[in-house]
Amino acid sequence: MRFKILAAVLASVVALPCNAFEAVTLADYSGAELFQRFCASCHGDAGRGDGPVARSLAVVVPDLTLISGRYGEFPAARIAETIDGRGLVITAHGAPSMPVWGYEFWLEEGADIVAEREMRDIIARLVRYIASIQPGARGEE
Repeated sequence: MRFKILAAVLASVVALPCNAFEAVTLADYSGAELFQRFCASCHGDAGRGDGPVARSLAVVVPDLTLISGRYGEFPAARIAETIDGRGLVITAHGAPSMPVWGYEFWLEEGADIVAEREMRDIIARLVRYIASIQPGARGEE
């Protein structure tokens, strides 16, 4: 299982968006760019759970475009907690199947107090982007 998670993380780093924008830090990325860099390898370019790594995982990768339909409204705080991953409790069923992005983003931004604030902003941009791909959403704000 660890190998599959490592493969997913490596694939997400390799699958960088190909565009003219060159970000210096993660704080420079839009929510859509962050999604393409860190999420699309598993969740797919459109967030439908059909990314190239999804087929190799033992768990079903969820379709992120169906979140609002499942919950009746978009649960932004819950999605932020899931992306962060640091507060999730390991259950009898094993460790979470998604990388602990909060820790990864914190490290990437410098692993200090400022990095904690940047990490929360990065996650907030990802959450806004995921909210924007829900049916009936008006796009990323």
